[in-house]
Parts: sequence; structure tokens; C-alpha cells
Amino acid sequence: MIEEVKRGFFADWHNLDAEKYLQLDYYFETTSDPEEAAAHLCQEQSTAQWKRVGVDEDLRDRFGAKVIDLVVEQTFDKPNHPYLAEESKQSYGCRVKIAHPHENFGPKIPNLLTAVGGEGVFHSPGISTIKLLDIQFPESFMQHFEGPKFGVSGLRDMLGAYDRPLFFGVIKPNIGLAPEPFAELAFQGWLGGLDIAKDDEMLSDVAWSPLSERAEKLGKARLAAEKATGEKKIYLANITDEVDRLLELHDIAVERGANALMVNGMTTGLSAVRMLRKHTQVPLVAHFDFIAPFTLIPDFGVHSKLITKLQRMVGFDAIIFPGFGARMKTPSAEVLQNAEECLKPLGHLKPSLPVPAGSQWAGSTGDLYEKLGTVDFGIVPGRAVFEHPMGPKAGATSLRQGWEATREGISIETYAKQHLELAEAIKMVS
Repeated sequence: MIEEVKRGFFADWHNLDAEKYLQLDYYFETTSDPEEAAAHLCQEQSTAQWKRVGVDEDLRDRFGAKVIDLVVEQTFDKPNHPYLAEESKQSYGCRVKIAHPHENFGPKIPNLLTAVGGEGVFHSPGISTIKLLDIQFPESFMQHFEGPKFGVSGLRDMLGAYDRPLFFGVIKPNIGLAPEPFAELAFQGWLGGLDIAKDDEMLSDVAWSPLSERAEKLGKARLAAEKATGEKKIYLANITDEVDRLLELHDIAVERGANALMVNGMTTGLSAVRMLRKHTQVPLVAHFDFIAPFTLIPDFGVHSKLITKLQRMVGFDAIIFPGFGARMKTPSAEVLQNAEECLKPLGHLKPSLPVPAGSQWAGSTGDLYEKLGTVDFGIVPGRAVFEHPMGPKAGATSLRQGWEATREGISIETYAKQHLELAEAIKMVS
């Protein structure tokens, strides 16, 4: 029986119609024969029982997921998973590529994730731990997705900023302020050089700061800042809420003055974002809430670059994700992979603006530019702007000065000798 299962769930990729299949890339560990474990993985995520009792049929050829590549990368003397009790067996670490026919679920994010990351994958027999690393989508699948409505070029057009990174600022204090003082902080940040002043991801439509009032006051402050600076500005309002309120909150925020919207896509669901993308006429920005529980464990869950790819597919114009540095607990290589997923060619979809986040300040812009190798990114500090000892205007100015130093090819310490705001920013982190 095992040999029959194995035969039915293996295939040569060159003999398959590539447009009918997604290519799934997993790492898994097993104490079973690796081929047997991989076959069960395909069986459980697709046809399971592939024929009826007493009927001469086999549904695997059309509907079965199929192993197209399997490599045993390492072996362990003992299984390293608490749910496996076979102390005497070796455990194998395997990389497997699976061709999964996408007609099984269609171009629907909830159904896709049910197949590739559901019960059949994470409870597959003999597999102790597993991580979904990536999915390659054929054009026949991608054609159903619209992706970013604005993308990098659209955001730049809105702001008139074409040759530099975009400067976000997370208004702080993030929780507890009424709309009026909150708007004043944003105004000062815009005066100093922020392109985008944003709600914190935890600030929503709450009794002490209703979105309607907050959007109205920040919308007016945005227009005043545009008049004062001669630069276009964006107020990024967080509308994360129950799914049945998203369209309502979108309309409230945009009508009253927000010209971009943030949604915590994993808490609302990516399908909700895809729905919102069809409705909105302003850019959508993703935050990375509730992603870490799926991604941070090295050999379990889902790789963050795949979640970034899915966020781009459903329509986010900019994607905030964990950036460099110890606080964000993300390897530098993974940060770079997420930035690449935002910008690299993906069917007909526009690029999304990558926004690596985490404890950033004026000195971070040059570092990001050097590591990413492009000006197509956003920087999103909070306290570095709004706790600056000279105030939010000076904090935002220090960000611009940090970039000016990078552009001119001199150290920020040298540049700070003639720029007090930057000098004070350096003192903050010293």
C-alpha cells in the first residue's frame, strides 16, 4: 500500500502542464522514510482518499499534489520533536518541492492557504516539524490578482518625491491621546520633513479617539502642512477592525481627510484586504501584526517572504515588515528577502514599497540604503521623531539630514557639526 501511495504522488515536473500547478517549497523533518513522508504530505493536502471503494478510478493524476523534487539535507541521531516517541530512529531533515494543481481550490486566498498550510500539511503522518518556504505561481493563477493599485510609482507621484527614500513617522504617544494633540504632533512632523504621518498599528477607532474625528483633524493638519512646506503629505490612518466595518471605516477616513490607509492584514485576513483593494481609491499599507507567530520559528510555520508576496498579491501598496537589528529578531538575509519580494517582478503586478521597521532613527536611512541597494524603500521611526529633545519638527528634520549626509557621501557625525537636529539625534542613541 505504501509503495502505491508513493507512486501516485510523485511526478516528473517536465511531464506536467506548468500552468496548472503551483510549486510549493517545504522543509520538513521526519523519522519515516523521507519518500513515504513526502507522499503522505501530498496525499493529505490534496486528494486524501483518492478512489471510492469498489470503483475502478484514481483521482490522483488530475487532483493529486505531486513530489517533483526531494533532497535529504541532514540527519539527526534522534527525533527532535516532542510528539515523536521513537528514540531509536534517525530523523531526516528534507527539502521538498511539490506541484499542487490549483484547480483544487481556485484563485482564492482562504482556500489556497487551507490547502498549503492547513490540517493536511501540519498534521501529516510521520512529519514532526514543517515550514512552508515559498510558492511559485504560474501566470494562469496570477492573472486573477490585481496587486497594488498605486505601488511605488503611485506613492512617489502622490508625494512628488522621486529620488530618495520616503519618510514615515509613527505618531507617539501612540495610545491615549485625543485627536487634537495627536494632530498637532503630526503637523509638527510634517513641517520637519515627514512625508507620511501614521497611526500606530494599535490605534484604531476607539471612544477616546474616534476615527472620524481623528481623520478630520489630521486631514486639516495635513493640508496646512502642505501649504506651509510646499510639499505633498500623507496621513496614514489605521482602519483595522472587524471585517464587516472595513468599507465603512475606509469611507469615513477618506472622506474626512486620510489619503492612505493601514490595515493589519493578518488579523483581518488577506482576503479582506483583497476586497478592500477593489473599493479603495487611496493607497493601502500593511503592518506585520500577527505574522511573527507563523514565521519566527526557524523550521516551523511559514516563511515571512511568502507572507510578503501574498500581501503584495492582494493589493498592498507598501508593506511594513520587521527590519534589521536585534530587536526585530529577524535574520538580515530574511529582511533582504522581504524587500526583494516587494520589488522584484511578479507577473503583471506593480512593486510594493518595502518598509523595514524597528527602532530606526536618522542614522538608519543610510544603513538601509547601503543594505537594500535602492532608494525605493520607506523608513518608519517613532520615538526618534516624536521624542526628539527639540520636538517632532526637529526629529523629522534629523531624518532628512541623515539622508542628506548619505547622499553627499559624508558621515552623519561630520554632517551633524553644522546641523543641530542631527547632532541631538545622535546624542539620543549614544
